Amino acid sequence: MISLNFMTGEDPLSLDRIRAVLTRLEDTIIFGLIERAQFGHNPRIYQKGAFKELSDLGFSGSWLEWFLKETETFHAKARSPDELPFTTGLPEPVLPPLSFPKILFPNNINANPSILSFYTRAIVPRITHRATLALAAQKRALGIVGDDEFEDDGNYGSSATLDIEVLQSISKRVHYGKFVSESKFMSDPAAFIPHIIKPNREALEKLITKPEVERKLLIRLQKKAATYAQDVQVNPDADLANGNGAVNGGGKLSGTSAKIDVDGVVDLYESYIIPLTKEVEVDYLLHRLDGLSQDEIDALLAGSKRKAED
Repeated sequence: MISLNFMTGEDPLSLDRIRAVLTRLEDTIIFGLIERAQFGHNPRIYQKGAFKELSDLGFSGSWLEWFLKETETFHAKARSPDELPFTTGLPEPVLPPLSFPKILFPNNINANPSILSFYTRAIVPRITHRATLALAAQKRALGIVGDDEFEDDGNYGSSATLDIEVLQSISKRVHYGKFVSESKFMSDPAAFIPHIIKPNREALEKLITKPEVERKLLIRLQKKAATYAQDVQVNPDADLANGNGAVNGGGKLSGTSAKIDVDGVVDLYESYIIPLTKEVEVDYLLHRLDGLSQDEIDALLAGSKRKAED
């Protein structure tokens, strides 16, 4: 999992550093989706009470929720400061906590319920559509028709394992919006404070939104997904290496064997990840002055004035 090292002494609120993490997370998310797309939809794993085996254990949630609970119970014993769990009631870390620098303003913002919902309801059905159709064809050849021919390939463990990897990556990506908001707020508190004191979501969203950055992100994402979704076809007769060891045109990308719906990956960002990240950023800003005295708020405003004069 991509993460920031908060112990290096570098500025954790550097926008360039934050953007580098977000860019690397794109790769993690795309590759995770490609892996998940090879399995059927398997909607049973998202249905509460669908597994008698879990009910016998006293667990009333879905197979994926149980997987999340078991996985995060283990991960909680070495908890990362920039990750939020999907489950509650987790154990305390085994090792004593590191003395991480104070970076974010205290908050309880957690978008994971929304992430889990849109991922299981909208994203999984779309990215597994091709695998579902191929599965149906195989079942029909065996005489299995009707409702039984679709969606379920029985790979519940593999599907849930990959779901968790994607969910945790999306969660980290969305909640990094808090770091973006804190960085932008501290660079010019005076621009934000009036819209926080008199809550104005629209004005705050305009302050944090960069349409050109979003446009470039979606273009980059489309190119990455289109490239990663293809297989490299190697011509065995080609001269694979010259004296410097460089490849000489021996490989090419094949678009006929795309491993995932590229437009679906782009839509995940455009329709879900980017809007939800903005919600997290604005929610964080709306609570950025909670508990601060007027003197503390005035000090932030004075700091903005000094920066402007410099």
